[in-house]
Amino acid sequence: MILVVLGTQDKRFERLLKVVEQAIEAGWIKEEVMVQAGCTTFESSKMNIVDYVDMSTFEQWMTQCRLLITHGGVGTIMSALRQKKPVIACPRLAKYGEHHNDHQCEIIETFYEKGYLIPLRDGQSLKEALSATENFVVPEVESNNHKMIELLSNYLEI
Repeated sequence: MILVVLGTQDKRFERLLKVVEQAIEAGWIKEEVMVQAGCTTFESSKMNIVDYVDMSTFEQWMTQCRLLITHGGVGTIMSALRQKKPVIACPRLAKYGEHHNDHQCEIIETFYEKGYLIPLRDGQSLKEALSATENFVVPEVESNNHKMIELLSNYLEI
């Protein structure tokens, strides 16, 4: 199963769902596709689309999926990486009204440079990204939470 996650913010992202549906129609995706669409409204007979799911269901889908296709949300990307799932990430772009700025490009590029995901850049074919997942090995993720806790602890002691 492929899991497509668009997040829970009030940002629509039809563009990514159109690309996924085209990949299904072209035969590049042959397996079941589950979509957590958030506020994005999209009709499809080729994907199972729900607006929101509870955390338990989300975690279950993440465990069951073979691949995650998502926006540039750090939380969603990290959830997949912790479970060693390959990630294709497509940034929401301001020029399409999908976000206020293009910060998701920076997030995705940083994860890509560290070898954690496959980016789906504007105008790039999903077919190429899907092919790249075939031999993609998800590296071990190191959490930096301890650094943030140390910074906060030091700040509060001042």
